[in-house]
Amino acid sequence: MTPWHLDERIPAFPVPANVTATISPPGPPDLRYQAVAAAVARSARPLLLSGDCPVALGVVAGLQRRYRDVAVVWLDAHGDFNTPAITISGYVGGMALAMLTGQAPELYGDALGLRPVAEASVVLAGARDLDPAERDALAASQVGRVAADPAAITSALARLGGLPVYLHLDVDVIDSAELPGLRFPSGPGPSVAQVGECLAAVCAAANVAAAGIACAWRPDRVGDQATREAITRLAGALGAVPAWADS
Repeated sequence: MTPWHLDERIPAFPVPANVTATISPPGPPDLRYQAVAAAVARSARPLLLSGDCPVALGVVAGLQRRYRDVAVVWLDAHGDFNTPAITISGYVGGMALAMLTGQAPELYGDALGLRPVAEASVVLAGARDLDPAERDALAASQVGRVAADPAAITSALARLGGLPVYLHLDVDVIDSAELPGLRFPSGPGPSVAQVGECLAAVCAAANVAAAGIACAWRPDRVGDQATREAITRLAGALGAVPAWADS
């Protein structure tokens, strides 16, 4: 786990008692992502809990030390396909998937030695909150877009050709009425149960080499009991069982 949102440490971030490593070096995010890459490279099927999405660059960079090519399945209410050239907000967290596909490598990719993931090897599921230029960029790309639905995602996996998969979940893909306190709520969406079914479907149909859950709750809500319960259910769909010291 890495209890950070970009350069903001999250003191209340929930820490399972059975976590195998907490990656929390001080300094700029790229140092943390480099540490994540090193940890992933030596781990078998790791699950990373984090506070942001760009940490996925570290996960994929680590997988690329073990595999020639990697595919990505990305569940998120947002496209994360902005770049410095088209972003409205300037928010780097909204550029994570674009960076994975080789755009704006000067931000983190070059420092990580990241090889661009082919757009045709990316499935984006559940994205519904897109900036106009980001929507156009996705439409012009080869990224496969599907609903956050187990059958739709399973069907889309055929495009990945059996490559090892990094499975990424930003919890804000879930209906914001069911998960109060999200940093970037996006209104109606799939339930926790439905997203859990999506994760289980990917694990059943693809070679999931690593997974990540971006726990994108506000810092004052990320330690709530409801947050822990959601993490437990979602991690359980991936075959992991977080243990909480005070439960």
